[in-house]
Amino acid sequence: MYDRTPDPADPSLTVGQRIRFFRERRGMSREVLGGLVGKNGRWIKAIERGEIDQPKLPMLISLAEALRIRDVGRLVGGQPMPTTMFRGPGHAALPAVRNAINAVAVSVAGTPAPLDHLQARLDAAWRARHSAPDHRTVLGGLLPELIRDAKHAARAYEGDERRRALALLAQVYHLTQFFVAYQPSADLLWRVVERSMMAAEESEDPRSFAGAVWLAAQAHRDNGDFDAAETVNREGLEMLEPHVDSGEDGLVAMWGALHHEMAYTAARAGEKGTAWHWWEKADEIARRLPDNYYEPMTSFSRVIMGAHAVTVAVELRQGGEARKQARRSERAPIPSQPRKGRHLIEVARAWRLAGDQSAVLATLDAAYVSAPETIRYNGYARRMVLEATQGPSDLRRSAQDLADRIGMLV
Repeated sequence: MYDRTPDPADPSLTVGQRIRFFRERRGMSREVLGGLVGKNGRWIKAIERGEIDQPKLPMLISLAEALRIRDVGRLVGGQPMPTTMFRGPGHAALPAVRNAINAVAVSVAGTPAPLDHLQARLDAAWRARHSAPDHRTVLGGLLPELIRDAKHAARAYEGDERRRALALLAQVYHLTQFFVAYQPSADLLWRVVERSMMAAEESEDPRSFAGAVWLAAQAHRDNGDFDAAETVNREGLEMLEPHVDSGEDGLVAMWGALHHEMAYTAARAGEKGTAWHWWEKADEIARRLPDNYYEPMTSFSRVIMGAHAVTVAVELRQGGEARKQARRSERAPIPSQPRKGRHLIEVARAWRLAGDQSAVLATLDAAYVSAPETIRYNGYARRMVLEATQGPSDLRRSAQDLADRIGMLV
């Protein structure tokens, strides 16, 4: 097959052969490509030779991005499938945020921002994110300066103040991950994950560390590496456990959020009993919190547990349970516009399992009303909208309208 240069448009080529073609065209080794997608060179070799099954869509998207291919269809054959159809487009503010993250030389000249003032700005940024339908646009305007000032503080202060500054820097990176996630910038996402973990560990602040673990577990899981997600999560729980007895609501909430992450990862892996076991433990922890408590980063609270139950049931492909949980929690009073939008997308996934295209579309429309920038960047939502545009004729016009609103060219 490789005595001549293959044509990637040749329908007889396998996915593995196309991956090899594009990898070699870029002069990239298997080890390098594997490292970019969280795998190793042996795994790439096995894929190229057809020795293991074709990667699932999230990994295909990651491979396409690592190979600088904007159309997943060029890897799998068939109709064009731009990667932005699944991950969403790059936000206009992404270059400015990237520059702030990548900046190596942060001047320590001048007086750094007072830590109380930096904390107040960070708190205000979280409030703005939760209240704004266009939350990525809001964050895109706030993050570059906030990142630079947090870096400056972490370098300029000493002793206890430096540890506090590092905790704040970690928390700024946590907020940044919410902006970077689901955009076509996997390299930047992992840079943020690593830097937030480093700053949190050095700060010796349990809550900042818990947040870094929570986000790292999500990044590994979204990359398809469930083993790494579970390992990071378990290690985080072990290190956090001695501090939870303090009873501070924020730390208890982080403890509960990490329990739910274990449930989510198990559900993605198809481990039904394990998933519901961890969800029940998370629910018990949520009941220890005040009725109106809402943790700003993880959204962990009493009110969010119904939304989490929908997600667990959907990931486990439990259609009946997913519909039951969707009915119970569809109108949950979630005090965050983007998190409410995300929940409605999960409810739409439940209706998709039931084959109810009309309910799927209506729920996605409600998600758009709640948080346009959540649905615009959510791969599940974009795929469901695409399906609806090709579904029953009486829904196509509404589906096309929604596709237009979220920027999908179909």
